[in-house]
Amino acid sequence: MKRLTIFAILLLLPKLTTAQSATNTWHAMIKVIGEAGQPVVNAKAQMDWNVNAPNGMLTFDKTEGLTDTNGVFTTSHEANGSTDLGFSASKEGYYSARIGYPLAYANDSDPAKWNHNVTLLLKQFGRPIAMYAKYVDENPPTLGQPIGYDLMAGDWVCAGHKGMNADFIFQKWTYRKSGADYEYKVKVTFPKNGDGIQIYAIPDLEKGSGLRSPHEAPVDGYQPELSKERSAHPGQPAKNDSDPSRIYLFRVRTAKDHNGSVVSAHYGKIYGDFMQFTYYLNPTPNDRNIEFDPKQNLLGNLQPAEEVSAP
Repeated sequence: MKRLTIFAILLLLPKLTTAQSATNTWHAMIKVIGEAGQPVVNAKAQMDWNVNAPNGMLTFDKTEGLTDTNGVFTTSHEANGSTDLGFSASKEGYYSARIGYPLAYANDSDPAKWNHNVTLLLKQFGRPIAMYAKYVDENPPTLGQPIGYDLMAGDWVCAGHKGMNADFIFQKWTYRKSGADYEYKVKVTFPKNGDGIQIYAIPDLEKGSGLRSPHEAPVDGYQPELSKERSAHPGQPAKNDSDPSRIYLFRVRTAKDHNGSVVSAHYGKIYGDFMQFTYYLNPTPNDRNIEFDPKQNLLGNLQPAEEVSAP
C-alpha cells in the first residue's frame, strides 16, 4: 500500500510542477522621461509579448495604461509561455520608444526575469524638415578606383549616372569571393577641406527611440577619412568592423574663409554602414538640423527599396 501511495504522488509531481510554473507573473514598472530627465505624464505605456499557439502561429497580447505624475506606469500579468517581452511608450508630440527583453536567455529562477524596471526616453518633436534621403545598397560602379557620390542627385558621379558634384568619395576593394562571402575594404574620403565624418555613440537610453540620431549635427569633430574592412585569414581572428546599427554624422560642401574658418557647409547623417546605408542631407547651408520629415523627401523617383521612412 505504501509503494502505491508513493507511486501515486510521483505521478502527480509533473502536474504540480506545471501548475506551479504557470503561476509565474511578470511585473513591470515603466518610467517614461523626456530629454531633460523630466517625467512625461499621461504617456501611453505598454508591455507586450507573443505566445506560440498550438497551431504554430504567434498570438499577440499586451497590457497598457497611462503614466502618472511621476511618469510611471506599473503593470503585471500571468506568464503564459512567451519567450520575449516588449516595452514601449508614446505620446503626441514625441517620438515613440521601444525596447525588448529576451526571456529565453533568462533562467526561471532569476527574479529579474519576472520583475522589470524599465526607463524609456521620449524625444520631443523638434523641427522635422525636408531632406535628401535614400537607402543605398550597391557597390561603386568601378571597384578599386575612387568614385564620387552626389547626395543631392542620389547617384554616382561618372559616365552614365546622374551625379554632378561629389559629396563622398568611395573606394572599394574586393579581395576574395566565395559564394556570397568575400573580403573587402572600403575607404571613404571627401573632396573639400573641412568635409568629414564622425561616429555618433548612441547613449543607452536613446537606443529605443524612434529618432535614433540627435536633433542636430555637431559643429566640429569631423574626420577627413574613414576605412572599413572585412577579412578572415588562417590563424588570425576574423575582422569585420561594419555595423548595420551604426550612426554617422557628416559635413560636406564645406567652404572656408582665408582664416580657415567654415563659412558654409551642409550637414547630414547616416544610418548603417558602408556599403549598405541610409543617408540624410539637409539642403540648407549651415543648418545643422538633421531631423527628417519622411513625408518630405527631396529625392523623387526612388525605387521602393530605396525609400526612407525613419526620421
